[in-house]
Amino acid sequence: MKVIIPVAGAGAKLRPHTYTQPKPLIPLAGKTILSFIIDQFVEMGQHDFIFIIGYLGEKIKNYVIEKYPDINATFVVQDERSGTGHAVYLAKEFVEDNEEIMIVYGDTICDYKLEEVVAAPHSLLGVKKVDTPQLFGVAEISSDGWVKNLVEKPTIPKSNLALVGIYKIMESSILFKTVENDYLNKGTQLEFHLTDVINTMVQNGIRIGTFQVANWFDCGKKENLLETNAILLNKVEFASEEIPFFDNTIVIHPVSIAEGCSIENSIIGPNVTIGEKAIVKNSILRDSIIGSYSVLEKVVLHNSLVGSDALICGASQSLNIGDNTEIDLSK
Repeated sequence: MKVIIPVAGAGAKLRPHTYTQPKPLIPLAGKTILSFIIDQFVEMGQHDFIFIIGYLGEKIKNYVIEKYPDINATFVVQDERSGTGHAVYLAKEFVEDNEEIMIVYGDTICDYKLEEVVAAPHSLLGVKKVDTPQLFGVAEISSDGWVKNLVEKPTIPKSNLALVGIYKIMESSILFKTVENDYLNKGTQLEFHLTDVINTMVQNGIRIGTFQVANWFDCGKKENLLETNAILLNKVEFASEEIPFFDNTIVIHPVSIAEGCSIENSIIGPNVTIGEKAIVKNSILRDSIIGSYSVLEKVVLHNSLVGSDALICGASQSLNIGDNTEIDLSK
């Protein structure tokens, strides 16, 4: 089995952070979004990965090589933004004939039983019931439980089962051939979705089932990212258990504080993630994510997302600060 992870998107909704940092590398509950995905597969013994990179792709590549030296990682560049269907097709030459593939979008964090999905004898799509299906790809299910139709962001949804961005495909050769025959050779679309490609397979008789995820964590916008950070920190496995001593500082759990941080005369928490080697002095932080190597002094922050290598002095605000930023609101 190969795991294909498309991570070529620009992450426009998380700007200014994604001007300098790919969205999959945004810190979340002491990890990165991408590490949540990779760790799920590594923990079950899977080591063959194909990353479809594009925007800031070298940062993705360097992170994977450094963080996961023991996996078999292949990096394929998507030069043009031609959609998720095209991104997955680029992995074709690295997949054996009809080899089973798992496709997981690089901003998708879900709770589900991966072992059961991998063990299933047929193709499966991850789904979740939502209140606004018109914002997502949607799966319509027949009375016998098989997928009968897939629609990307339907104007009038006939189902509330949203596709979460996790696909197990047994018929990989048919998927690639479908892209060639129905999209590349016809040349009718500059961009095409994986949803449409798989729907063509369904209409041509391929039987595909679904599995429901217990939780689907939204990492697309600042507000949703902070909410996800709080939810994950409240899970025992993600929050820091042993906090080192920080001079004259109160820590209100749950929090995740990386190694090498210097904190003094501050109140940290709840629901705060701080990246490695950050410096916090005379500050109050809650419900926020602070990037690595950032310096915060005399600030009161809540519901804030601060990138790496940022400097903030003397603020009491809700902020959305990108990497390599310097702000002084003390004057």
